[in-house]
Amino acid sequence: MFELSKFSLKGKTAIVTGGGRGIGKAIAIGFAKAGAKVAVTSRKIADLESTAAEIRSFGGEAYPIQAHLGKMDEIQKMVATAMEKLGGRIDILVNNAGASPSMASVLDSDERLWETIMNLNMKGMYFTSQAVANVMKKQGGGKIINVSSIDGYKPEPAVSIYSISKAGARMISKAFAAELIPHNIQVNTIAPGPIETKMMNSHWAHLPPEEQKKARDMVAKMLPIGRIGDPDEIAGAAIFLASDASSYTTGAEIIIDGGLLISNFLPAQD
Repeated sequence: MFELSKFSLKGKTAIVTGGGRGIGKAIAIGFAKAGAKVAVTSRKIADLESTAAEIRSFGGEAYPIQAHLGKMDEIQKMVATAMEKLGGRIDILVNNAGASPSMASVLDSDERLWETIMNLNMKGMYFTSQAVANVMKKQGGGKIINVSSIDGYKPEPAVSIYSISKAGARMISKAFAAELIPHNIQVNTIAPGPIETKMMNSHWAHLPPEEQKKARDMVAKMLPIGRIGDPDEIAGAAIFLASDASSYTTGAEIIIDGGLLISNFLPAQD
């Protein structure tokens, strides 16, 4: 018999990378409200402190851990610190940290941009998953959730490297899911579409205010749902994948994009 309590994260521990803002912050807060102890990590400690303070304001438990997950030594240090803060267990890992620092066509992208994006979006995700999966194997199971993007299904002009990295993130999930099934570790993907985040807004931040509004309105009109999504609208799927309610779900992908991938990029109807 189904019990709603299966969605509870009470007594669970979680790491959320890129937890200082946007989607990562929304997921971390959602996990805490569902009962989990949460370690949030990114390179910017001020953002992490803000997330942790918000979680503590409603009685949740949160620990900010500064780390650059494109560096192997910092991944190992972050996992060790999280283990210490979270009481020796890691039940849930959300690989949300990602970068898309600039836009460039396939004819102009340089090696530095490639290395910056791939270092965090793929290398960081892979080796953070590896480190945490070894902890989960010893403790008898766990949940890994990788945040990809609809750009990993359909490339977006001028962000080809980011799109390639997000397609790679989908395969990282599948590879880990296939090998970790015997260890009771489920690995799944969330692929957001246009979501109100600093990364998305960076696409038009260089434009005058009036042009920024036009660009945002154009994106909203491309979506069948007629609006850009909110980070909180990703948190529900993350709670499902982190909870016992998803115990039979692994290697899956949840697309949360306002219908964009099935829309053939037609404007929303008035």
